[in-house]
Amino acid sequence: MSNVIKNPLDFEKNLTIQEAHLEELKERLNAGDEDIRKEYAELEKKVTKLRKETYEDLSVYQKVQISRHQNRPLTLDYINLIFTDFVELHGDRCFGDDFAIIGGLAKISGKSVIIVGHQRGKDTQERLKCNFGMAEPEGYRKALRLFHMAEKFHLPLINFIDTAGAYPGIDAERRGQAEAIATNLKELSMLKTQIISVVIGEGGSGGALALGVADRVLMLQNSCYSVISPEGCASILWGKDGEEVSLDKIKQSAEMLKLTPSDLKKLGIIDEIVEEPLGGAHRNYKEMAETLKSALFRNLNELQKFEIDKLLDLRYQKFRNIGDFSI
Repeated sequence: MSNVIKNPLDFEKNLTIQEAHLEELKERLNAGDEDIRKEYAELEKKVTKLRKETYEDLSVYQKVQISRHQNRPLTLDYINLIFTDFVELHGDRCFGDDFAIIGGLAKISGKSVIIVGHQRGKDTQERLKCNFGMAEPEGYRKALRLFHMAEKFHLPLINFIDTAGAYPGIDAERRGQAEAIATNLKELSMLKTQIISVVIGEGGSGGALALGVADRVLMLQNSCYSVISPEGCASILWGKDGEEVSLDKIKQSAEMLKLTPSDLKKLGIIDEIVEEPLGGAHRNYKEMAETLKSALFRNLNELQKFEIDKLLDLRYQKFRNIGDFSI
């Protein structure tokens, strides 16, 4: 399998050129061209060093870009790589189905669980079908149905967060978008089962938070979680008469929003940062899935040691303690 990244971001392009050259030399070496062995070894060292330099000191906005990378693993990828016996369930039993939310029954290392997550889609056709992971009310009500199923059958709930936000269209508003999200927040806060939520990509606004009330909130190393996107924030603060704001203002907004896992861990918003392969989860799906599986299973085992009443109390205290204030 090629190590050359597909669809490189701007700051990755120089690395991608060198990786492509390395792959060419590797193919020639495998074909029996021993004259290039020394050149290959030297370039391999150079590429290894360049990879580390490229990713070891990323800016906040570069991390945002990685969180949105079009080749980044999606909820369904993690379901296929981490879980077994997945049975997808459809519909909200009220209006219809929403492909922006995927969910159902599965097993992780033999333990039965309920899974709910945003699904963005891989190619253009699938992304349109999934509305780029921006759920409508029926998506959040489908999630709610699965939340209640987890409680009814005493199954742990695992949520995967990956959305720019809930769909803001007029029809979604007419069908009760805000109410659907608010109901999920309320029900998750009181749900009598173990809940783990993990931000696997971009966690945006209430659309993300609707799956984010949990006993343990995890974030992948290069994910982001915020009330608004840097672009949206910059537009509100500095936009004039519909004019586009500068990239510098967008980067400044990203810094101000404190949306990275390290910032959110310090603020007590999340509980754990899950390390990604060098360069991001999209560089090695299998390694990322194995790391995340270990984190999920460990947290699940820890949560199952608590009585439900104690778990609900800890969940309440966890969210009550978020934020500094003075009277």
